[in-house]
Amino acid sequence: MNHKVIIKYHNKDITDADVLYEDNHLIAINKRAGDVVQADESGDEPLDEKVKKYIAKKYGKPNGAFLGVVHRLDRPVSGVILFAKTSKALDRINQLFKSREMRKTYYAVVRKKPNPEEGNLVNWLVKNPAKNVTKAYEMEVGNGQRSELNYRTVGQLEGYYLLEVNPITGRPHQIRVQLSTIGCPIVGDNKYGYPRGSLRKSICLHARRLRFEHPIKKEPIEIVAPMPKDGFWEKFEGMIE
Repeated sequence: MNHKVIIKYHNKDITDADVLYEDNHLIAINKRAGDVVQADESGDEPLDEKVKKYIAKKYGKPNGAFLGVVHRLDRPVSGVILFAKTSKALDRINQLFKSREMRKTYYAVVRKKPNPEEGNLVNWLVKNPAKNVTKAYEMEVGNGQRSELNYRTVGQLEGYYLLEVNPITGRPHQIRVQLSTIGCPIVGDNKYGYPRGSLRKSICLHARRLRFEHPIKKEPIEIVAPMPKDGFWEKFEGMIE
């Protein structure tokens, strides 16, 4: 008889230690791998609800708090994620993403050295919602979304390669599938070609940095998310900016 093994994700509440940046308009969280940003079929409490609860408790809002989701990180991905605390900030942050004025930097670990070691990737991505898988095409296709990123190889350690990735567009599973198309699936990402998944249900992709102009204060903001403390990422500590 086959027995299906179900691995449950943690369900920790948000604490002050998870908050990377906060003011009257915005709040940024260092997302843990395994947290889902918005409600899905898993039924697990999503990150946006956890952040609402954190704000409501911190500021004594018995009727709850407003929170706008402006972008997402895949469930197995860690790192900085930004939310809007007011509708005005939400509208303006959404515009920053649409106009590509939000600068994003990720770090990824792969087992194969990219050739070339740095470059620009352009693909047209088509997502299959039923299977939650995205397919990349080299040429334009009818329902494909043009997707572009820049990458560079930062260093090598014990047969692993650390890449810095700067996505220009923001598509579902973009970094994961585009790196896979050049033969460099992310460590742990068996959905996109890595031979085995992680027991932690995480992949070695971390949203490291956001740079943008504050939508209300009109001043430059840089938010940096510390790398996960999992016994693996620490190996690359000296290579990460």
